Amino acid sequence: MTRIRKLTLEELDPELRNLTDADNRTPLELGLTRIFGHRPPLMKGMMAFAGSLKRNRTIPEKLVELVRLRVAFHNQCRSCLAIRYTDSLNDGLTEDLVCSFERPMEAEGLTDAEKIAIRFGELMATNHLAIDDEFYDRLREHFTEPQIVELGLNIALFVGVGRLAATLNMIEELPTEFQEAEYGKETLSPWNNASIVVR
Repeated sequence: MTRIRKLTLEELDPELRNLTDADNRTPLELGLTRIFGHRPPLMKGMMAFAGSLKRNRTIPEKLVELVRLRVAFHNQCRSCLAIRYTDSLNDGLTEDLVCSFERPMEAEGLTDAEKIAIRFGELMATNHLAIDDEFYDRLREHFTEPQIVELGLNIALFVGVGRLAATLNMIEELPTEFQEAEYGKETLSPWNNASIVVR
């Protein structure tokens, strides 16, 4: 069960409710909003940051989603693992590609740019100090420096908020397999699991 009470729609700050189009969203889509809504100014700031990353995106949606899912695997954030975003599906993300993701550096369906971006996310989530000059040189083979900054900011959001979300235990709206797994005893993955498509 979620460890911090989720606000009802009626309890949400009216501006926040309007900004998130809360009346037209599913409970799953509003999970963090209903928790972070306890502090409306902070939630609005986070929405501005995340919204800016989305509106000003120069890297492919599919690539961002692949990185997000790999970070979610390392964070063991259940809602992050279960969700697929429509924009990334429209950009070519498939469940077959996600299933090849168990060993991403060996996956035939991933480009070299996708593989190095995924590795960037993995290292940020597991061993960020291993990211050295040579690694940034490898990133520059596929991305401009502005794109590397953009990718890094997306990853920072995924790592930090994903870890917080994992501790919140927001599982009520997830498929049964995500609800029943024991934290710390089972490793969940985005591959071979039922996914939920959201906007």
